Amino acid sequence: MSRCAQAAAVAATVPAAGVGNVGLRPPMVPRQASFFPPPVPNPFVQQTQIGSARRVQIFLIGIILLPIRVLLVALILLLAWPFAAISTVCCPEKPTHPVTGWRRKITQTALKFLGRAMFFSMGFIVSVKGKIASPLEAPVFVAAPHSTFFDGIACVVAGLPSMVSRNENAQVPLIGRMLRAVQPVLVSRVDPDSRKNTINEIIKRTTSGGEWPQILVFPEGTCTNRSCLITFKPGAFIPGVPVQPVLLRYPNKLDTVTWTWQGYTFFQLCMLTFCQLFTKVEVEFMPVQVPNDEEKNDPVLFANKVRNVMAEALGIPVTDHTYEDCRLMISAGQLTLPMEAGLVEFTKISRKLKLDWDGVRKQLDEYASIASSSKGGRIGIDEFAKYLKLPVSDVLRQLFALFDRNHDGSIDFREYVIGLAVLCNPANTEEIIQVAFKLFDVDEDGYITEEEFSTILQASLGVPDLDVSGLFKEIAQGDSISYEEFKSFALRHPEYAKIFTTYLDLQTCHVFSLPKEVQITPSIASNKVSPEKHEESASDKKDD
Repeated sequence: MSRCAQAAAVAATVPAAGVGNVGLRPPMVPRQASFFPPPVPNPFVQQTQIGSARRVQIFLIGIILLPIRVLLVALILLLAWPFAAISTVCCPEKPTHPVTGWRRKITQTALKFLGRAMFFSMGFIVSVKGKIASPLEAPVFVAAPHSTFFDGIACVVAGLPSMVSRNENAQVPLIGRMLRAVQPVLVSRVDPDSRKNTINEIIKRTTSGGEWPQILVFPEGTCTNRSCLITFKPGAFIPGVPVQPVLLRYPNKLDTVTWTWQGYTFFQLCMLTFCQLFTKVEVEFMPVQVPNDEEKNDPVLFANKVRNVMAEALGIPVTDHTYEDCRLMISAGQLTLPMEAGLVEFTKISRKLKLDWDGVRKQLDEYASIASSSKGGRIGIDEFAKYLKLPVSDVLRQLFALFDRNHDGSIDFREYVIGLAVLCNPANTEEIIQVAFKLFDVDEDGYITEEEFSTILQASLGVPDLDVSGLFKEIAQGDSISYEEFKSFALRHPEYAKIFTTYLDLQTCHVFSLPKEVQITPSIASNKVSPEKHEESASDKKDD
C-alpha cells in the first residue's frame, strides 16, 4: 500500500474530510493473512486434573510401589555405571573417534538391556511399531512430539544412538557417565562457535558411512503438551541425509509424564508416574524420509516436510511456535501478563519482519507497561491513547485499527509486535524523521516550540482543543525540541511515526488529487497549517 493510499484511509476518518464513513476499517495490509495466529492451544502448558478418588488410589498404590521402584532404579543405575565407565575410559569428554571393537559390542549390549530393565522397573509398558532403519539407511532419528524427560525411552528402543546434549549434562555424576557412553554431540553455551561446531560434528558423523552410531534428535528443541508439533529446528536436516521419524505416544487415561514450563515439576512427575500400576508408551518407527535435491539444499523445507508427515500420522496440527516463544511466554508471566501473551510465533514473524530476540523482548516490556491496568493482558483504545498521551480521536482510532489486525477491538502482544514492524518501523527512517521535524518546525529556526507542536497535532488529529503539554515535555529537555531530541524520541517510539506524518500525508494526497494545472503550485504542502498563510510559505519546503 502506498503512503498516499494509507493517508487516504486515514483521511476517511478525519472530521470534515468529506470521504467515507467515520468507522471505516483500513484495507488489509499486504500479507496480513499470513500473520493470523493458528487455532491451536498453548503447547507449552499442561494442566492435569486429579480427582479425589484418584488421589486416594495413587496414595495407596504408591505406599507399596514407590519405594520398590526407587530402589530398583538406583540399583540398575549402579549396575550400569561400570559398563559406561568401560565404554568411556581413556576417551575425551568430546569424542573425536567412535568407540569400536569389543568395548562397543559388550557395553552397548549391556546398557541396552539395563535401559529396558530400568524403564520396566518404573512401570512403563513399551509398545514398538515399525522397523528400525540401519545406520546406512538413515543416519538420523528425529523423535516427536517431545513432551517429557521419559522420552529417553526412544533412545533405549532405538539401540542407544548418540544424542545432542548440553555440555553441562556430561558433568553430572553417574548420569554424565551414562550420557558419555552413547558418544553424544555436546553443545557448549559459553562457546560462541558452538553452533557451527555442532553442525559440523553432526555432518561428520552422519556422512561417515556407518562408522559412528546413529544420532537421535528431538527437533522441537523443548517439551510441549503433544497437542501439536511446533517448528522443527533445522540442525538434524542440514546434512541432507535420510532421516527416520520416530513417533512417541502416551495413551494413558491419566497423564503423569508431560513436563512443560507450566505444570508439574520433575519431582512431582516422577512420584506420580512411579505410583501408577503401569504407564503405556508407544514408539513407532516410520518409513525413512529421503530428501530430494531441493530439500538437500534447504534444510528448513526438509524439516517442514518431515514434520507434516509426522503430524499427519499423529492426527495433530502443526504450528510455527518455537522455543523462543516459550522464553517469551516465561517473560510474560514474570511481567504479570497472561503467559499466552508471549506466544507470537517468534521464528515466523522474525524471519518475515527481520526482528531480533532482544528487540521483541524489549517490546514485551513496553507492552506490559501499557497493558498493566487492563484485564486479560490486552490493550484497548483507552489504554492505547493513554500510553501515547493523546486523546481518543478518529485518527487515533484509525491507527489503533491498523494494529488491531483481527478487528476485535483490542490488541494482543502479537498484534503489537507485527504492527510496530509492518506499520511503523518502515516509516520511521531518517528521511521520514527529518520530514516530520520540518513539518513541526513552522518558523524554520531549527527548534520546535510547544505552540508549533500543538498546532500541527491539532490539524493532524482533527482535535481543535488538544492538550499536548505532557507529550511535549517527554520529548523536550527545555522549552523547545531540537532535531536530535526529536529523532531520539521517534526512534525510541516508532508508533508515533504514523501520527507525526498524518498531516503531511493528507496534504500530499490533496495536492495529487487536484487538477494538473493546480498542482504546479505545490507550496500547499508546506509546514504552514493556516491556509491564509500559504503566500508566505518558504519555497524550499514545498517538496515536504
